[in-house]
Amino acid sequence: MSLKVAHSSPAALAARTQVASVGTTRGDARFEEGAVIPIGPWRSLDHDVIDRLRPGRSTADDIVVEVVGAESIGPDHLNSPGTHMLGKALSVAKSPTTTPNYQDGRLIGLHVDNWDKLSHARKHTGRRRLCINLGPGTRYILLGDVDIQNVCRTVREDHAACYPHTDDLRSYVARGFPLHCLRIRLDPGEGYIAPTEFLPHDGSTEDQQESTAAFWLGRWACGAMGSLV
Repeated sequence: MSLKVAHSSPAALAARTQVASVGTTRGDARFEEGAVIPIGPWRSLDHDVIDRLRPGRSTADDIVVEVVGAESIGPDHLNSPGTHMLGKALSVAKSPTTTPNYQDGRLIGLHVDNWDKLSHARKHTGRRRLCINLGPGTRYILLGDVDIQNVCRTVREDHAACYPHTDDLRSYVARGFPLHCLRIRLDPGEGYIAPTEFLPHDGSTEDQQESTAAFWLGRWACGAMGSLV
């Protein structure tokens, strides 16, 4: 499993996390054609899945997901070298995914970021993204359990020379290769640090009120902001 979530309490992680299958959209005006989205029902995590989510001693900080609280984030974290604020985004209520195509407003579904413009060989070295839910509603982070390097190795003969793209993820899912989506609940004042250049991801307000999120990119050691799980 590519996805790794730092946690010391399996019960605390299980209490806020569920898993579902994924599929690609067709003829749904809300989404780009072929967007990868969760397909319910959402299910509780099995104990063996939680065990496999735990990072190993050799797991690089750059590819680990953390669940953090805003009270543990200080100016030193947000002003460290290489860190910059991406901005804030309002997500409307009851949206299964939250990131729009800014040309026409259609949702893009699970995707990979490209802020650091990294090739396939270096995609795992990108900066992680910090997100804090400013409320008023609860929201989720959606995470695919297969990283984009593995996706490209599966669907592209030229993967060694490619720059991974969300289209590669869509091809992977459309061709029936395995991918599951986890969603982790984030109440107001809670957030995540995640390798959004490396893992398929998006936000969600499914069955929730609208909420605003604030985002930063940076390099932080695992545990530097504590953990809620």
